[in-house]
Amino acid sequence: MLEPSNNQELPPIPGKRYFTIGEVSDLCGVKSHVLRYWEQEFPNLKPMKRRGNRRYYQRQDVLLIRQIRSLLYEHGYTISGARQKLNGEEAEDDTSQSKQLIRQYITELEDILKLLKQ
Repeated sequence: MLEPSNNQELPPIPGKRYFTIGEVSDLCGVKSHVLRYWEQEFPNLKPMKRRGNRRYYQRQDVLLIRQIRSLLYEHGYTISGARQKLNGEEAEDDTSQSKQLIRQYITELEDILKLLKQ
């Protein structure tokens, strides 16, 4: 069953450097076991692993996961199709990630502005 989603429903990405798998799960609306599976299926998705094999994701990983989620759940791609799209359109992916980052920064700046106006 497809999960209901569009990127507006996902929470903003905090300005942290590293995220745990639980945090990424919450930020992307995807369960931890799905993230671990996607790591096997998408070679671009390589979180850092530290002591005890704990995963630490960076902002670009979170953006990539959101993009994978969108391709699979919103656009109906198969895992294989999504992998091909991501591998074949890296320049477009960069543009898409840049647009997501810009939207994120705008949201964060608007929140700061609201706080300053209080």
